[in-house]
This record gives sequence, structure tokens and C-alpha cells, in this order.
Amino acid sequence: MTEPLAMPLRRRLDWQAATVRRVETKTPTVKSFFLEPAEPFAYRAGQHVDVRLTAPDGYSTERSYSIASAPETAPLVELTVELLEGGEVSPFFHEVVEPGDTLEIRGPIGGHFVWRVAEGGPVLLVGGGSGVVPLMGMARHRAAQRADVPMLLFFSARHWDEVIFRDELLDLEARGDGFSLALALTREPARREADFGRRIDGAAAMAALARLPAPPRVAYVCGSNPFVEAATAALMEAGIPAPVIRTERYGG
Repeated sequence: MTEPLAMPLRRRLDWQAATVRRVETKTPTVKSFFLEPAEPFAYRAGQHVDVRLTAPDGYSTERSYSIASAPETAPLVELTVELLEGGEVSPFFHEVVEPGDTLEIRGPIGGHFVWRVAEGGPVLLVGGGSGVVPLMGMARHRAAQRADVPMLLFFSARHWDEVIFRDELLDLEARGDGFSLALALTREPARREADFGRRIDGAAAMAALARLPAPPRVAYVCGSNPFVEAATAALMEAGIPAPVIRTERYGG
């Protein structure tokens, strides 16, 4: 079993420099940026960091990005950024940022939408689009710990080619150690027999939940506001009590 690095969680969230060590393309519109903070810190699966960009004229803007990497890979912090049409920050990441650049970050942030292997399961993860990012941190944490906690990731994307971390997720499922993947493709037919060619609804949630050996002890739902509302309603329709469900949202 691989233990996370023995570094304390930061108590003061001061801004600090972080160097971009590498950049990876995940889908046509999604890239991952691997940052090494000047002052290394530990983090928990599901947490996020703030990023601040400052222009030469002094104008600055901030965005929050979930951490995709497992805590076991600290001090590296993987931020996975989707290119948004008309966005202010994501085009800078996709078109400008390259290895060797320095960014300003602060974190880690968040204590509600986190999970550790020691908390047990079964665990249900439900993500829409880039909402899968913090959930990926949880799945990677489980894998790094070589845990057999039952975990199901129900991931909604428009197309097969837009399934972020697709190959890695398929590999995690192929291990046969209790991790299951259910995909809901909303704009094309399902590619795999056990997946869905529609949005997540109550019937799909109930079918997917049958892959867990018992009802989930905790369910994490992350995505846009409309997605979280619809997915949460679907889970409750499938019989999951509201107190079990934790949500994280992005967008207006």
C-alpha cells in the first residue's frame, strides 16, 4: 500500500508560485497541467486550488480548479482544464501555458467534498463533463492505496471522445478490484453494452447502482448546476437518501 507523502495540510492559504512541469491533452477540449508548488503541500482527494492570473497592466482574475491527481502524487498537483467558448481563463491555459511557466496558486481548499479510503464504502461518484475531475482524484486515491472498497463512477459526457480520462478509467475497471464505470453518452449511442445512450435519469441510476454490492454509504455528485440538480433528483428517485449525497457545482 502506498502512503501519501508525510506533508501537513497548509493552514494559511497564501498565494505561492507553482511551476508547470508538463501538459497533457486529455480530449480535444481538455488539458491537464501538472504543477509543482514552491512550497509543497499535502491534499485530500476532492479538494481544489485557486489560480490567479495577473496581466501586465495589473488586472487579475481568479478561478478555482479541482485537483485531479491522487494525494499520493503530492507535491505534484494536476489541474484539468476544459476550454470554454468565450472563457476568460481557460483559453490562456490552452493557448499560452506551457512547461516551465509559473502560475500563482493557493490551497488546498475544501473539506466537505473529500474522500479517503479509510472512510470505506460503497462509494458512488457521479460526474458530468469536467465535473469528473475531483472524482478522478478519489478513484486514483483508491487505486494508489490498492484498496478494494466498492466504487462506481457514473460519468455523463456528450460523446465517447469527450470522456475525460477515458483510457485510464477503462484500465481501472479492468483491474477487477471493485471499481466499476458506467458511461452515459448524451449525443451518441452507448459504445459498451452496460453503458447508456441518454442522460442520467432515475431508471439509469437504478440500473447502474445494481453494480454495487450494497447501497452507497456516500455519493458525490459534481458538474454544472443543471447537471447536479438533475443527477441528484435521479439518485433520489433511485432510492438514495438525500443526506447521503454530497454535491459540488460550477458555473452560473
